[in-house]
Amino acid sequence: MTKKLGKILVIDDDEDVLVAARMFLKQHVALVHTEKNPQLILTLLKNESYDVILLDMNFTRDASGGAEGFHWLNQILTIDPSAVVVLITAFGDVEMAVNAIKQGAMDFVLKPWQNEKLLATLSAAMNLRQSRAEVDHLRSRQQVLSAELDQQFQDFVGACAAMQRVFSTIQKVAQTEANVLILGENGTGKELIARELHRQSKRKQEVFISVDMGALSETLFESELFGHMKGAFTDAKEERAGRFEAASGGTLFLDEIGNLSLPLQAKLLTVLQNRQIVRLGSNQPRPIDIRLICATNLPIHEMVTQKRFRQDLLYRINTVEIHVPPLRERTEDIPLLVEHFLKAYAKKYQKPLPRVNAATLKKLEKYHWPGNVRELQHALERAVIMGETQVLQPTDFLLVASESREDGLVFDNYNLEEVEKAVIRKTISKHGGNISQAARELGLTRTSLYRRLEKYGL
Repeated sequence: MTKKLGKILVIDDDEDVLVAARMFLKQHVALVHTEKNPQLILTLLKNESYDVILLDMNFTRDASGGAEGFHWLNQILTIDPSAVVVLITAFGDVEMAVNAIKQGAMDFVLKPWQNEKLLATLSAAMNLRQSRAEVDHLRSRQQVLSAELDQQFQDFVGACAAMQRVFSTIQKVAQTEANVLILGENGTGKELIARELHRQSKRKQEVFISVDMGALSETLFESELFGHMKGAFTDAKEERAGRFEAASGGTLFLDEIGNLSLPLQAKLLTVLQNRQIVRLGSNQPRPIDIRLICATNLPIHEMVTQKRFRQDLLYRINTVEIHVPPLRERTEDIPLLVEHFLKAYAKKYQKPLPRVNAATLKKLEKYHWPGNVRELQHALERAVIMGETQVLQPTDFLLVASESREDGLVFDNYNLEEVEKAVIRKTISKHGGNISQAARELGLTRTSLYRRLEKYGL
């Protein structure tokens, strides 16, 4: 073996065993510690992190019951639940060693041991330790990433009566397993609410998976949501789990669910009714355990009346409905939101905290905000970046004027990006949020329109 193994602790009351272990293992192991007295185990583990611990089952002279081994095994795993323990036992104690494995030991070796067998066992134990360390690292990394992502979604500010009703509903329903449907215009904070429901739920330690249903094509729907087997279609180079499996144990958020076609609605309903999925290219059903939250900016109840959305699916997804008011109906919250976002962006861009004067605040409160809180947020971010004084002026905010006629738009300025944003908003609103129809009228593909929506944060 060219590369030496990691760090090993050998605990046995027989000095001959310790000498033999030390002489053999130092050829293959980077660090070998040996100890006769098991009472020193806790001190040793505090001072060093061992990859593998070789532990004798009996320490008292003539003892053969293994009670001491079970005791110290439990102590080790209490200190370090990811510790890898290999037992040293006599031939007659194999049944006892098997019981110890059930209690957390990784394996056992018989003494006198065969060097090749001991080395193979230790190598497997090292691999297990490394795998556990990698899993712990990935779990820690996931927790950090989730915390950072959640931090972006904590701009949940509102004092008006409508928002207080939203907060109250969240508190009542979050701890339950009830399916929730969030209704509101684009930019009102529907994903904020979904994440807050997850954060306050019993599943908060598990994953939160968000899926933009409006961006899923008919051909990718099953593969993305339910997964596929290798060879299920031309580009299926390997087996892959879908979003439902990935979210199992946690929360699945299906955004823009109103954009699904009727055939896809039927497939989704079947999965929700059976609580199991079948990967594309497989006949094997797989159980799922998710908390379902859905959202849409479309008038979904009208769509049911118009036969554009299945009534049975609506019943399935909206045990509780949460209606998020548009910003124009909660203008009293604008000063709070302005203060909140200015603090956030001043800190982000390391700039002094700016203020807004009365004229600026009046302009912000009079504006229609078709893009809702998201539009206000981006307007304030731009003002912090571009502003040249400590007091933000009305001219620091380039806002598209409210519509004055049914057939056109009036602009405060003719910045091309601002004009394009306004035209996109009007067209999407005209078609009730239907991206396909809006893209067709704008002369764009759905993909091109989604790129512009992402670019402008719409």
